[in-house]
Amino acid sequence: MQLDAIRKVTLKAFCRLDDISAEEEELLYHLYDAAVGYMSGAGVQEPPENTPRRAQYDLCVNYLVLDSWDRRDASFVGAASSENPAFRRLLNQLKLTEPDVSNLDTTETEEDSQS
Repeated sequence: MQLDAIRKVTLKAFCRLDDISAEEEELLYHLYDAAVGYMSGAGVQEPPENTPRRAQYDLCVNYLVLDSWDRRDASFVGAASSENPAFRRLLNQLKLTEPDVSNLDTTETEEDSQS
């Protein structure tokens, strides 16, 4: 997935990544794609631009990308890691308010089939 210039800048700012190599930038994009895939798998689709819901969605994606970036090492030292509670609250809110497309009436009426 290609990131537009503004989204790229905000993602790098959130992750505090100023000067990264081309290889690291490519990794960042893979982590972004993985985060978007995670959100989709969690039942949250990408909302329209310039909405409060989109801001929440982008924050969740940013949290996921930063977490993956910080945990690139295969081992952990010290206390067990835990999930960011702010991320969990945002994700839960998005999941609970996801528009229900299963209730949309897409059945063909008798009049439609005769046309």
